[in-house]
Amino acid sequence: MIYFDNAATTFPKPKRVADAVGRALDSYGGNPGRGSHKMARRAASAVFECREELAAFFDAASEDNVFFTLNTTYALNTAIKALARRGDHILISSMEHNSVFRPVKALSDKGIVSFTLFDAFAEDVTAEIERAIRPNTSLLVCAHASNVCGRVLPVGEIGALLRKRGVRFVVDAAQSAGKYPISVKNSFIDALCVPGHKGLYGPMGCGAVVCGEGFSGDTLVEGGGGINSLDEHMPDFLPERFEAGTLPTPAIVGLAKGARFVRSVGIDAVRENEDRLCRECAIRLSEMKKVRLYSESGVILFNVDGVSAPRVCDALDREGICVRGGFHCAPLAHRSLGTGDDGAVRVSFGYFNTRSEVVRFCDVLHGIVRSL
Repeated sequence: MIYFDNAATTFPKPKRVADAVGRALDSYGGNPGRGSHKMARRAASAVFECREELAAFFDAASEDNVFFTLNTTYALNTAIKALARRGDHILISSMEHNSVFRPVKALSDKGIVSFTLFDAFAEDVTAEIERAIRPNTSLLVCAHASNVCGRVLPVGEIGALLRKRGVRFVVDAAQSAGKYPISVKNSFIDALCVPGHKGLYGPMGCGAVVCGEGFSGDTLVEGGGGINSLDEHMPDFLPERFEAGTLPTPAIVGLAKGARFVRSVGIDAVRENEDRLCRECAIRLSEMKKVRLYSESGVILFNVDGVSAPRVCDALDREGICVRGGFHCAPLAHRSLGTGDDGAVRVSFGYFNTRSEVVRFCDVLHGIVRSL
């Protein structure tokens, strides 16, 4: 099997991740913060260690500025709905995933906020944003890197502009965490939303928000937090304010090990391997008749003339090659790229992919193009 669907979730995971998850289940399966015994304390300590790891990884002020969620979608919903206020105007980009677009659209449909799109493909994105800011613009939410075409936005420049204009900044790092260096402090990010299961090579079931100083707002969910049980409301301090209910301790433990794996290998080494494979794949595909490339950087996005994206994916799957077709939960980006009625086929690489896999994929695709 050749796995080229790393933008959805990275596979395989480092052995240390699987081993850590197994130890968490076998050795300290207590509920963190919800037991007066050693197993609960050990679980709480493991959760705290992951907070420390992510705070260091993303240059946050404190481990208390990290709270855990189910995934990036929950992280984005939590951050957006914490910061949005009635009458506000929100900016999002023209390449956003539905995990940004849909919560903002829902707030708009309810008459709580208004929103507009800025052109993520503009030559000068920062100038494009500055022109789009209104007197009541309070929040900008954007992907650091697109899951469809790999387009990377200059979050440092955007953050500096927004700080000057008094606009809060939420960054979707679903595709960039673990691949590009990110500093919450230096980029003036109010909420960095990250997945555990993608570029940080952890298991599914855990994401996080890494907060800038002063992050607060309304909660998305309420419930038990293991502390202050007599209080009728969620705590007003981080991280407990946004962590209702039992945390996914095994996934959190795995995330900590995954992040340490990336740090040990080096973010630059991870990105350079993926970029090298992406360049070679793009060159080979560009030489094939009937193959239309939409993206050649970060991820490969293509169609075969006259053949639907799902049909191409099925043909590849029969040959043991895993890719993803369709709209990738990002119709705004597909609309910007003009991919057509069936979306497109996405090929996305990870640290463990090899050049020989790229060669094999291209040979198989060439045969599929001729047969279809």
